[in-house]
Amino acid sequence: MSVVGIDVGFQNCYIAVARSGGIETIANEYSDRCTPACISLASKNRTIGNAAKSQIITNFKNTVHGFKKFHGRAFNDQFVQGEKSKLPYSLHKLDNGSAGIKVRYLNEDKVFTIEQMTAMLLTKLKETSEHALKKPVVDCVISVPSFFTDVERRSLMDATQIAGLNCLRLINDTTAVALAYGIYKQDLPNPEEKPRNVVFVDIGHSSYQVSIASFNKGKLKVLATAFDPYLGGHNFDEMLVEYFCEDFKNRFKLNVKDNPRALLRLYQECEKLKKLMSANSSDLPLNIECFMNDIDVHGKMNRPQFEEMCAHLLMRVEAPLKSVMEQSSNRDEIYATEVVGGATRIPAIKERISKFFGKDISTTLNADEAVARGCALQCAILSPAFKVREFSITDAVPFPITLRWKSPTDESVGECEVYSKNHAAPFSKAITFHKKEPFDLEAFYSSPHELPYPDSRIGRFTIQNVMPQLDGDSSKVKVKVRVNMHGIFSVSSASLIEKQKGEAEDVQMDTEPTVQNEGRPEEQVGDTDWQNDGDKQDQGASSSKAKSKVKSVDLPILANTTRQLDRDVLNNFVEYEKTMIIQDKLEKERNDAKNAVEEYVYDLRDKLCGIYERYVTEDLLFKTLGKNWLYEEGEDQEKEIYQDKLSELKKFGEPIEERYREHEGRPRAFDELGKKIQLFMKAVDVYKQKDERFQHLSAEEMNVVEKSVSEALGWMNAKMNAQSKLTVAQDPAVQVAEIIQKIQELEDVCNPVLNRPKPRTEEPVEEGDQNNGAHNGPAAQQGADSKGNQQTKPPSGEMEVD
Repeated sequence: MSVVGIDVGFQNCYIAVARSGGIETIANEYSDRCTPACISLASKNRTIGNAAKSQIITNFKNTVHGFKKFHGRAFNDQFVQGEKSKLPYSLHKLDNGSAGIKVRYLNEDKVFTIEQMTAMLLTKLKETSEHALKKPVVDCVISVPSFFTDVERRSLMDATQIAGLNCLRLINDTTAVALAYGIYKQDLPNPEEKPRNVVFVDIGHSSYQVSIASFNKGKLKVLATAFDPYLGGHNFDEMLVEYFCEDFKNRFKLNVKDNPRALLRLYQECEKLKKLMSANSSDLPLNIECFMNDIDVHGKMNRPQFEEMCAHLLMRVEAPLKSVMEQSSNRDEIYATEVVGGATRIPAIKERISKFFGKDISTTLNADEAVARGCALQCAILSPAFKVREFSITDAVPFPITLRWKSPTDESVGECEVYSKNHAAPFSKAITFHKKEPFDLEAFYSSPHELPYPDSRIGRFTIQNVMPQLDGDSSKVKVKVRVNMHGIFSVSSASLIEKQKGEAEDVQMDTEPTVQNEGRPEEQVGDTDWQNDGDKQDQGASSSKAKSKVKSVDLPILANTTRQLDRDVLNNFVEYEKTMIIQDKLEKERNDAKNAVEEYVYDLRDKLCGIYERYVTEDLLFKTLGKNWLYEEGEDQEKEIYQDKLSELKKFGEPIEERYREHEGRPRAFDELGKKIQLFMKAVDVYKQKDERFQHLSAEEMNVVEKSVSEALGWMNAKMNAQSKLTVAQDPAVQVAEIIQKIQELEDVCNPVLNRPKPRTEEPVEEGDQNNGAHNGPAAQQGADSKGNQQTKPPSGEMEVD
């Protein structure tokens, strides 16, 4: 089972896995641990990641990036309209009012939802994980900005389903960083001791997040969160772009903003310049060749000038820090300040964070990969296949949530805050209502001014099938609400408590095994009763009293959440994503077939002018080299056409290759055959000279050997003569394989005869030696010298022939 953590960033994505007893960050097919959040669509397929990033300039209208900020957003959203003019691609209004992305795909104009675009990116990350792990990947944990609202989180969850992933948890970026920081610490306070508070600052490409987490051994709790969702490294890039646009307009009379390609190139160069200024305070050049109208442009910038230009952005760094400190504790209780995210490398930002807390900031975590590593750790904790050190994680609700209820025939409206800011999550609460008819529950965020989202609504939940008791009184309806581990609010269940006649009976209601309401005393709010763990204790204490017999009936809940994709629409997106994956695979196979033809053509053309030049006739050379099919009608063909063309080319090329190999190997093969013939002919001559080594062999056997050697010699001479009459450009008269086979046939006939050992002869034993056991058995082959010492008798002579 795979354990994968995915950091889906605004600009880049990282994948981490738990294996080999640790956490490892996966590299993609470009050996890069960072995969750009970029998708390029074309007439044949999609390219995602590094390949798509290379097409940002050449295919800018159909290359989509920076779309994460549009999750759950309406097309008419003020933020969307403000970003629309900055994008090289087109936004489109969907039927449900959401923002979609319009591109040209498969030679047709297509509009994709943000969920579909994110699913495409997740599909790529999934494929990268599977390639590295050599196994299927389904379960994962994905990071999400802590300021994402319920709508945005649901949108991201829909994207994971479209991509075929089972998201075990959406974890906040800073919570993932805190987990990666704390789970390896061996010196954390014991549970009964005062916790250690650590600030985590994450400033990435497009957003700024801060959280304070308290640590004890085996425990992490998020105390407070704050953020600036519109401050990140991208804002500093924009300041440089604005400066150089104005500079180039004055010096080179170029209006850069009217040329999307030039503007994108300038963004890329300004981002590089910003990174260089983080390490160098001297003047740094910016040079772009053939920028616009074949004009080369140049400029320069230094760090002090850059910081002065971005002063208003740097002033925004302190606001989230102040906010998070006001929510939790004073500065003296902060143990350390950990910073992550690419933009924290800007010296001015680090300086302001350090100055605010009055202590040096800590950079012990990997600024780019810490979030992904935390996600992988969370996935390992949730996975039954991994044994991980016990470590509980309690997150915080970023915005207060209020519940409003109303019946269709009742004009009165009641409401109460069910989750306050920084309330522990995941968390369930049970509320008891007294109702005679179905009613609606409307959930919304209580503080719209704090919300980085224009719509404070979460959703409407209709509790159905509510009816009065038999005596006409209002029925008790117990509703359970929950903020789950994804940070998504829901009405998880509702039940009707019916009174029945009979003896008193204690009825235990099903509740989730989470601490509810933190032991708060029961409250009365209008026609509702808060239910907490204290109710269970009351039931046990009053079990001796007479009680009415009651029955609990589950009630259906009709949920209508804001901008949630319909189930049918989601299923259609899932199927369409599978279709696009198949299309990408077919196009890859087609390109591979085309590349195979191109590779073979280039390789053969190079060798025909080199090592193969002597082995080809002029006519065949013309046919092979004169083919320009690949760059004419073969530019865009189906996979089968390329495969057929490759087979056709190989009909010309393989005989040439074969002649080359035969010419190179034939001399060595003939030389080996000649040595064998010479060896066996020498053995026949020795036999004819009555050498005692071969006298145990019969004349018939030696005649067979002599005949075989003579036949092999004649065959070799005939083949060599035939080959000598041919040019190297003609097919050979004999192949190396035939010569090797002839050698084997000769050895099979001669070796068994010539290598057969001479049989042993029994020598008579003298009568006086019969009692001497030393002369029996193997010792009978030994003699004695004049001094009586044993002497080994030389073995009978044999000629070993390989």
